[in-house]
Amino acid sequence: MQAQYLAGGGLEQYQAAPTGARMANHGAAMCRVQLAEGQDVYAKPGAMIAYDGYLRYEPVSQTFRRALGEWASGERTPLLRWAGDGALYLADMGADVLNLQLADEALSINGSHLLAMDATLQCAVEKVKGPAMLAGTGLYNVTVRGSGWVSVTSRGVPVVLDCAEAETFVDPDALVAWTTGLEVKARRSMKVGALVGRGSGEAVQLGFRGAGFVVVQPSEDTSDRLKIRG
Repeated sequence: MQAQYLAGGGLEQYQAAPTGARMANHGAAMCRVQLAEGQDVYAKPGAMIAYDGYLRYEPVSQTFRRALGEWASGERTPLLRWAGDGALYLADMGADVLNLQLADEALSINGSHLLAMDATLQCAVEKVKGPAMLAGTGLYNVTVRGSGWVSVTSRGVPVVLDCAEAETFVDPDALVAWTTGLEVKARRSMKVGALVGRGSGEAVQLGFRGAGFVVVQPSEDTSDRLKIRG
C-alpha cells in the first residue's frame, strides 16, 4: 500500500536514494549519514530531523568535552554522539550542506557551521594563528583532523576557492571553513560606507595562501562567529 501511495502520488522522486557514501546530500539542505555498529558519528544538537533503523544518541563524554575547551563551556553541549545501525538525516534551518571526506587532513571550521563528523576524527578548539583580528579579540575555530567524513553548513550555496592558484581574501563573517596549513594574514581597508557618509572605520579581511582551499558562504552573519575576547 505504501509503495502505491508513493508511485501514485508522484512522491517517488523525493525518496532517499542509496549512494553508498558515508555522508551524502539529499537535496541541497539535508545530510544523510549511513550508520553501522562501531561507526559512530557526532552531530549538532537539534540537527536530527529523521532516522530509520536502530539508532541511539548520547551527549559527548567529559573527556571529549574538555578537549573542546571554550566551545563546550556553559550549559550548551556542542555535539551529540549517534550510534547504531540505520540512516540519520540532518539539517540546520534550511542551510546548504557540504560533505567532505578527509584523508589524513585537517580542516578549520567555524563552530556553528559544523553539522556532523565521524567519531574517528579528532576535534579541538584552536586559536587561528597569524592574524590579530582586532585589538583585544582573538579568532577561534574548531579544528577537525584525521581521516573520515565531515559535514558543514552554509547560509546559501557556498563557493570553494583554491588558494594555491592565487592569494585569496575573505570577509571573516563569510568564512565557513578552510584547510589548515595555509598561510593566514589580516588586511585592513576602509569601509565602503565611510566613502559615502554612512559609516566610518576599517574593514578587516583574512588572506589565505598555499596548498588548500577556503569555503565561503554568500552571507555575512556576525552572530555565529566563534570569537573569544581576551
